[in-house]
Amino acid sequence: MKFVKNEENQAEENEATAEQVEAETPAKEVNEAEAIKAEYEAKITELVNDLQRTRADFENYRRAVEQQREIYGETIKESTVKKFLPLLDNIDRAIVAQPEAMGPLEKGFNKTLKELKLEKIIPKVGDEFNPDMHNAVMVEGDGEQETIAEVLQPGYMYDGQLVREVLVKVAKN
Repeated sequence: MKFVKNEENQAEENEATAEQVEAETPAKEVNEAEAIKAEYEAKITELVNDLQRTRADFENYRRAVEQQREIYGETIKESTVKKFLPLLDNIDRAIVAQPEAMGPLEKGFNKTLKELKLEKIIPKVGDEFNPDMHNAVMVEGDGEQETIAEVLQPGYMYDGQLVREVLVKVAKN
């Protein structure tokens, strides 16, 4: 009988161990699954952050390129305007030399300058000398106050920025 009881006890122990193993196995699998899930969630978060940084970097790059294009375009326009200034001076001289023949041309010329955002700067004789806008080529007198005695060449502003200073003769009173 002992033998039978031992077999029964052993069978009961085996069943208890099997139940225990079965109970532990799902718990282990759940823990492993949670660990894998956490690992994947961390990886997804990392990739999302990388994607957001890449998008931000690209957006910053796009803005910088756009800004450089605008600056480059303005520089080209300003450079082109500077190349035309001697021609504009010659047209002004022709208008002064032949006012009757060149009068109609002057109106169209001034209209075109406005359309191109190009403004001629011609200060009046007696105005105060401004070193930011005027270039003194000659100076007469010994006084303290500097005024414009004569305008030798007009200056120009393009789109609100000085392109060429006015060449003037300065009188010190």
